[in-house]
Amino acid sequence: MKRGYKTTNVGTIPEDWCVRMLSEVSSMKSGESITASSINQHGPYPCYGGNGLRGYTSSFTHEGDFALIGRQGALCGNVNSASGRFFASEHAVVVTPRSGTDIHFLTHLLRELRLNRLSEASAQPGLSVSKILQLSIPLPSDISEQRAISQALGDVDALITALDRLIAKKRDIKQATMQQLLTGKTRLPGFSGKWVSKSLGEIGAISGGGVDKKINPGEPKIRLLNYMDVYRKNLVRSAEIEHVVSARPDQVSKCAIKKGDVFFTPSSEMPYDIAASAVAIEDIPDACYSYHLARLRLHEEWDISFRAYAFKGKEFLAQAAKTCEGSGVRYVITQAKFRQLTVRYPTDTNEQTAIAVVLSDMDAELAALEARRDKTRNLKQGMMQELLTGKTRLI
Repeated sequence: MKRGYKTTNVGTIPEDWCVRMLSEVSSMKSGESITASSINQHGPYPCYGGNGLRGYTSSFTHEGDFALIGRQGALCGNVNSASGRFFASEHAVVVTPRSGTDIHFLTHLLRELRLNRLSEASAQPGLSVSKILQLSIPLPSDISEQRAISQALGDVDALITALDRLIAKKRDIKQATMQQLLTGKTRLPGFSGKWVSKSLGEIGAISGGGVDKKINPGEPKIRLLNYMDVYRKNLVRSAEIEHVVSARPDQVSKCAIKKGDVFFTPSSEMPYDIAASAVAIEDIPDACYSYHLARLRLHEEWDISFRAYAFKGKEFLAQAAKTCEGSGVRYVITQAKFRQLTVRYPTDTNEQTAIAVVLSDMDAELAALEARRDKTRNLKQGMMQELLTGKTRLI
């Protein structure tokens, strides 16, 4: 028999579903106060705050299955799950289901409501529990349907979590491999040539003074390689440079981007974040680099792919973190100190190429896993839109 649908204030839903206010299907109450000194890295009970897990503590406030809503801060409105014995701080709103409501279904539904839109503007954004409780939601009248929906979405969540863990493990393996290969501690089979340590000033020319983010009357338009085009990337590609500015002809010549140029981020809010790097894999004649970047143009012949990894090792980045100067708000490396940073590398370009191949293969594997995870997240989003509105029925 064909099932019918009805129009409600929350949209079109199945005839056998109902519309309920959150106050009818749940109770909500903030957790209890706790001092930072009472929260540790280890302990018998997890402690949840407004943004999720804060650490562990020796006491608990709740036992069972609950949803938690962040009450204050930039991430207020985020929804997490908690089960077993745990401590909920005053910055977390604990959601307890009433009879006839499955907490796991309700958790998925709360996430779909995007509660952050209800935050009240102030120096410290926050949510009003009374406003949340007044929201109306579509609800399957049969709790077994609620459970079927939450089970289907939970299975996808489990897959996403497993992929996240695998990605994290692969990243750790890659970091360990980089530490071995980029220091010469581990040599690839067939290579025994010399490794050297030189300063950036010895192997190339460091320059800054890039183009600013303005369009000035009378100046030719040009694309700009920005900080974020380099940060956490390996390669600079023409197709990925989108920002358009203007520059004088002398600036265009001085700040040109040529194949093999290595670009660094010479400033950051934290010392350990200084000197992220990426290499241009092609000439980009209609683009310049930003004044927020430094350029290394090598005098030596290096494998171009190896350049993408040579400056990402822990030893090099540790030098940058130690060398930078700052007041606690912004840290910067001057060009003079940039030139003094040293890098270890094999003089045999064939060994450079072999190292780059190993690391790029790892990057490709990571990219494939991340694409799979992102596709799964999109699939889950589509499932939520279908299942939480009753457009697709499981029972």
